[in-house]
Amino acid sequence: MTLLPLRWLCATALLALSTACTRTPPAASVERSVPAKAQGPDEYVLADDVSVRKLAPGVWLHVTVMTLEPYGRVSTNGLIIEEDETALLVDTGWDARQGALLLDWARDTLRRPVRAAVVTHFHEDRLGGVPALVPHGLPVHGLAETARIATTLGRPGPTETFADTRTVGSLELFFPGAGHAKDNIVVWHKDSGVLFGGCFVKDGAATNLGNVEDADVVAWPASLSRTRQRFPEARVVVPGHGRPGGPELLSHTEALLR
Repeated sequence: MTLLPLRWLCATALLALSTACTRTPPAASVERSVPAKAQGPDEYVLADDVSVRKLAPGVWLHVTVMTLEPYGRVSTNGLIIEEDETALLVDTGWDARQGALLLDWARDTLRRPVRAAVVTHFHEDRLGGVPALVPHGLPVHGLAETARIATTLGRPGPTETFADTRTVGSLELFFPGAGHAKDNIVVWHKDSGVLFGGCFVKDGAATNLGNVEDADVVAWPASLSRTRQRFPEARVVVPGHGRPGGPELLSHTEALLR
């Protein structure tokens, strides 16, 4: 399947990412776009800046885009996981409008309304869409540290917190140690062999580590090693930005740290 070209940007654009790239509109002001337009049975365009495509059985990759001057359109990845009659949302897009579009798509097109969400660290491309979940009373899982930082920044964050590991439905949430951020977690879906690395893992085209403003580059290699040891069965690895790959993305990230 061919991915939409505008959804994937070169790794150098990642230098634009920061903890306060955009302002998140309040949930009450969320505006929906036109209904999702199918590009085929396994790919949908929800808006100019939101798309969804099937990554593996029961696993959908969502891609949301924010325009950041002077770098242009910067895309970020997340997942929607089918859970019987419901779904789990992994990361929420850049803002409440995008988060609401993902909720609508899961309910209306996938026919599996989101019952819970996961945010993989405190940056806005991960939890910017959380305000769209608040009116629905949906639990948001994340590290206690993520919740603490979000609170200090005045943003909605995780409501269900943990310190090291947690199971949410078919997902295993794991804190491998600091890397891209001191609170980054990875998400494992054993049934499909998909490991969501988030911004802790770089895509294969990346030539640098991107935004390291909140990174711990000293701890990062050991955290990657713990991830590899814990999930040796991973077949698909999804980075926070760029194209999914395989376990080689962990090695590629390690190489960028040298």
